Amino acid sequence: MRWIWFDRFEEFQPGRMAVAVKNVTLAEDHLHDHFPDFPVMPASLMIEGMAQTAGILVGEARNFSEKVILAKIKRAVFHEAVRPGSKIRYEATIEQLTDSAASTVGRVFCDEREIGQVDLVFSHIDQNMSGLRFPEENFVFTEEFMGLLRGYRSASDRVAL
Repeated sequence: MRWIWFDRFEEFQPGRMAVAVKNVTLAEDHLHDHFPDFPVMPASLMIEGMAQTAGILVGEARNFSEKVILAKIKRAVFHEAVRPGSKIRYEATIEQLTDSAASTVGRVFCDEREIGQVDLVFSHIDQNMSGLRFPEENFVFTEEFMGLLRGYRSASDRVAL
């Protein structure tokens, strides 16, 4: 099973920034195991939510021609816990984009309060210098991830009419 850690895009400016949201519910299995008497969204999963948001932004900037993978977490700081019933908003901005990599800066919000920052580095693995070969198909940007972006664009088109 592939896990997606945000529900939808709220904003997407190609090559520049993306905003995605996740509604945290007690129906999610991971919350039952992470402090059962005081369930909170694990910070590691919020980092992954930001990585997915920023990774799609970076991939789209090159028309999904590259296999984009998370290479490094430059910074991950959280100031508050996120509880069931809250809405997480991930704001990712491309800081730098080159042929071989990209860096992003991210802000994490819970119910409109900024609660953290997650800055990431992505590698375009087909441009690696090691000579390693990867499968031709783009195994990073699956149909599930692409559906999130198509859903945003479809909704944006309906609003523009």
